[in-house]
Amino acid sequence: MPSPPTIYLPEAPILAVGLTSAAWLSADGEAETISLREAAKRIGAGDPPLLSHGPATARRLGIEPFPAYDLLELFAFVRPAAFCIPTPRGLADALALDSGTDGPPDLEAAVLILRRAAIRLLSELSEESVGRPARRVAQAMMRGGWSWGATVLRALNVEPEDKMRAPANGLEVWREIPEWSEHAPPPPPGSAAVDPAEARARLADLLDASSEARPSQADYASAATGAFVPRDTVGEPHFVLAEAGTGVGKTLGYLAPASVWAEKNEAPVWISTYTRNLQHQIDQELDRLFPDPRVKSNRVVVRKGRENYLCLLNMQDAVRGVGVRQHDAIALGLMARWAAHSRDGSVTGGDFPSWLVDLLGTRRTLALTDHRGECIYSACEHYSRCFIERGIRKSRRADLVIANHALVMTRMARGLSENGARPTRFVFDEGHHVFDAADSAFSAHLTGQETAELRRWLRGAEGRSRRRGRGLKQRVEDILGEAKDGPAALEDILSTAGSLPDAGWHQRVGDGAPRGPAEAFFAAVRTHVYARVNDARSPFDLEAETDEPAAEVLDGAAALETTLRRLEKPINRLRGILQKRLDEEADDLDTNTRNRIEAICQSLEFRAENLLRAWRQMLAALAQERPEEFVDWFAVDRYDGRDIDVGMRRHWVDPTVPFAETVAKPSHGVLVTSATLRDGSGDAEADWLSAESRTGAVHLPNSVRAEVASPFDYASLTRVLVVTDVRKDDMTQVASAYRELFLAAGGGALGLFTAISRLRAVHGRLAEPMDAAGLPLYAQHVDRLNLPTLIDIFRAETDSCLLGTDAVRDGVDVPGSSLRLIVFDRVPWPRPTILHRARRKAFGTRKYDDMLTRLRIKQAYGRLVRRADDRGVFVLLDPMMPSRLGGAFPEGVEIERCGLADAVAACREFFGTGA
Repeated sequence: MPSPPTIYLPEAPILAVGLTSAAWLSADGEAETISLREAAKRIGAGDPPLLSHGPATARRLGIEPFPAYDLLELFAFVRPAAFCIPTPRGLADALALDSGTDGPPDLEAAVLILRRAAIRLLSELSEESVGRPARRVAQAMMRGGWSWGATVLRALNVEPEDKMRAPANGLEVWREIPEWSEHAPPPPPGSAAVDPAEARARLADLLDASSEARPSQADYASAATGAFVPRDTVGEPHFVLAEAGTGVGKTLGYLAPASVWAEKNEAPVWISTYTRNLQHQIDQELDRLFPDPRVKSNRVVVRKGRENYLCLLNMQDAVRGVGVRQHDAIALGLMARWAAHSRDGSVTGGDFPSWLVDLLGTRRTLALTDHRGECIYSACEHYSRCFIERGIRKSRRADLVIANHALVMTRMARGLSENGARPTRFVFDEGHHVFDAADSAFSAHLTGQETAELRRWLRGAEGRSRRRGRGLKQRVEDILGEAKDGPAALEDILSTAGSLPDAGWHQRVGDGAPRGPAEAFFAAVRTHVYARVNDARSPFDLEAETDEPAAEVLDGAAALETTLRRLEKPINRLRGILQKRLDEEADDLDTNTRNRIEAICQSLEFRAENLLRAWRQMLAALAQERPEEFVDWFAVDRYDGRDIDVGMRRHWVDPTVPFAETVAKPSHGVLVTSATLRDGSGDAEADWLSAESRTGAVHLPNSVRAEVASPFDYASLTRVLVVTDVRKDDMTQVASAYRELFLAAGGGALGLFTAISRLRAVHGRLAEPMDAAGLPLYAQHVDRLNLPTLIDIFRAETDSCLLGTDAVRDGVDVPGSSLRLIVFDRVPWPRPTILHRARRKAFGTRKYDDMLTRLRIKQAYGRLVRRADDRGVFVLLDPMMPSRLGGAFPEGVEIERCGLADAVAACREFFGTGA
């Protein structure tokens, strides 16, 4: 048996950086600790170093990204579609290397770990299991200038090919992906009810010896069966509103009756979440029900919007462009390796390493999805291998479809079905976000970016643009059949779409030199907003009411409304032509062509009946009385003080109205569940009424309330402190408070902020003391790491600290001691926008503000205790917190108002960290 080849590492130094210093291991094995400035100097003067996560390293060094041997690139190549925390300790854990510590290693230990990790990965490449495709991909990446190229090819015993060969050779991953197959349409769903005893029995099957004893979980499963009984009247679904406190185990609690119903009635139940993170947690929980991966693959499907999946045609277009931009071969090579091993092709969660976006950039990762609605369906040469189409077909035959609120609401609002039938049973987990999801799904935005996007969807990429873009002509020209008026309708669409904004519109609008009716309207709106706002120099978004607009706004609105009407007519005409072909050639059209025509008709209908009609109604309302169920306003969106978009927005005052009409009422049974449906005002009935208002239950006749309390003794597991002597407008004091509290807890701390500027100000003051204490510090909007990656690192490193905005509270699910302290910089009052003012007036003025704020505090506090053995402290640095917000915390939890010194002492006592 031949001996394995010798592993050769690049002759390069190895670098690991901390908050204030770095470790440098020279190529001849000499290790030293140096300053960040010295590390940056050596990088500029020497060979590329070996490191983990180049962009984050460059950020900490305060320099631009630089060439390097990034271990994460090597990991993604050798172990595609595998999970890894992007740190030295994370690499050690993923590769089963002994890191020598339970926490993050010190910097000098980290560089040694990186060296061992590189050797382990290269030794795996020497094994035959890697296969020929990996060799071809490595050669293509080598030709593109990959730093690891020569080393990897040597480990594979492959000679580098001539660099003159086409760089794209070897990246054609679509050839490796198996085709999906069609199946006969499933029968109509049955209507057999799920008995509470059946749900309890299934729950018992789902639990194992390692599961925590949760007596209330069976009660919850029984209550959830109310959504799985036959409907008696059309438009009157069984709607169950169930609040299950943390620790009840609601996920398995509703999966039990849902899976029973799906089996008995041979139809899927759609499980919907607000966050992708929970989608994948539910998917993992279902390993209990389907331990055989092959069985589970057919019974459980995770569904997201089309924009979440790699488009193979976009990948092909990008690969063809490698001949012009050879360096793209590196990113596309890693994407090819992942795609060939991915379970479902989703680039948002699942088996896609989120840190790949940081390493490779958005253009060669997330932008390879169909995020612009350009799919050509069966006309695509990769249609039979398409990840999206595979998921659609699997969901028709699955028991459980794990989707998200945005996808469910969008599909139901557009009348989209699954093979001609819409789902009849829904579970909305994270139900406290139904209002927010509906607000997004049923709103209309008439802006420069949106209209420019419509032009691009219709006309495709124009001029000298390098952006990929397939226009309507390319998508429909070959399916018009023999209709004589089809080409004329298509030409009218393309001609009129030329009046919409194109490249450079933003500059022209800002300069007051618009081109065409759309840009003229946006220029007038921009002038209106700047004239009406109090501070036009604000770094934040600007907005103004639409009342009493200037003549230029009204004239621009009238001209744009005429243009949109002219565009709507030929779109409807073209749709009619295609629908006529479906009818007249019903016996002759093959399945793929029929499906393609139906999909294009749906796209045209959405743009004509939903998008264009909504825009025209918004414009018409400027000269008339606005319908009372809507809120309209003008807005200028800004980023870092720069205008990025301008236009008009329309939202429902109560977005649960369209949710109830388009999602709930056509269904047979709906379960909306969360740990935080009620806000805790002190009035139990008022709390339920508020929950019914925010979930749409108030618009339905058959809604049922269910409550299962948390089994946790929060009074003994947590403390709540309100610090009264820190000035929240003095960032030096605020930073000092964060520093002392984080140190008192010994890390494991999450700092939440109501503004990015406040977060950055505190981070700049925390880096040095946290580093001196040996506590890793990470920050959203500071580190070059995306939020999912930051949360993964925070979860893995027990004593690390994470700073994030208020919105992070929804994405952090960190059981155990990795999260034991939460510090909120101030009371998270709702932002006083025009939309909020309208809802405040409609839903109860100050009570509405209090309700939203209590829910935000309640959700943040709920992150502390996820398991029976979790313990933690919640601190609010705001002496102005009113006592009426105290209902956000569980009954029995005392709110202690104290000075900072006492709060620090309380944390030390609680965590046993001493002085």
